[in-house]
Amino acid sequence: MILTVTLNTALDITYRVRELRPHTSHRVTEVTERPGGKGLNVARVLAALGHEVSVTGLAGGATGQAVREGLARTPGIVDALVPVGGPSRRTVAVVDTSTGDTTQLNEAGPVIAPHEWAAFQEAYEVLLRSSSAVALCGSLPPGLPVGAYAQLVRTARALAVPVLLDTSGEPLRRGIAARPDIVKPNADELAELTGAHDPAQATRDARRRGAHAVVASLGARGLLARTPDGDWRAAPPRPLRGNPAGAGDAVVAGLLSGLVERLPWPERLGRAVALSAASVPARTAGEFDRVVYEELLGRVAVTGATTVA
Repeated sequence: MILTVTLNTALDITYRVRELRPHTSHRVTEVTERPGGKGLNVARVLAALGHEVSVTGLAGGATGQAVREGLARTPGIVDALVPVGGPSRRTVAVVDTSTGDTTQLNEAGPVIAPHEWAAFQEAYEVLLRSSSAVALCGSLPPGLPVGAYAQLVRTARALAVPVLLDTSGEPLRRGIAARPDIVKPNADELAELTGAHDPAQATRDARRRGAHAVVASLGARGLLARTPDGDWRAAPPRPLRGNPAGAGDAVVAGLLSGLVERLPWPERLGRAVALSAASVPARTAGEFDRVVYEELLGRVAVTGATTVA
């Protein structure tokens, strides 16, 4: 069982409009609602790939109930969310169908009390004991310590469960020092972490800060990976038009599935890039176009070299 953690779960609401123009009224052509937050998006992709997935995190109020009802309708995912008193957040994505561009509005999330955080940590440790790997994903809701992910990384490492961290800012800075197996920042997050704007230098600096492997998302240019086994660059054969909001989550799903299947790094990266690209034409985050994925899988260019032992 793969475990994904979303401490700041959300109800993702997507509006589609023909053309988004500031300071005007818009007629919405389509509305979708889905359980959201990065870890839940990762879980949906993993389930679609055929993996057994359990999702945990914090959920509360009417929004949290809507998230759980949505999860109950999602095949292949076990709901292990921990209840809290405050209402879970909503995220609103407005998609301009004339351009494919997306405008994102994200609420902060509920304030988490110390006893709720303690209850989550107890539940998390129990879940880890039956997990083959864990992904820690997304922002922290108000009230949690900035070192929350560092604590969760240390717990996973103590139980010998491989852990992937996908967050940003100070939670990433603290978390990477706890030595996760993989971190997956994008280029901006990597530059903020290291101060280096050259991705090659930034990934080297990030590994020195504690991560065993660093996989940097470079948008349409693919991925740059520095690992104990070697360094690689993986790029899609062509750009795709659509909504890139869930592309990073698809990368995490590709890396995590490759890890539990014990694939060599070039194959993991090829899968991650193909999934990421196939998520762009999908309707919402956490989905991917399977036809596009299968067409791209063998065409991702992976270059680099294995480290000589």
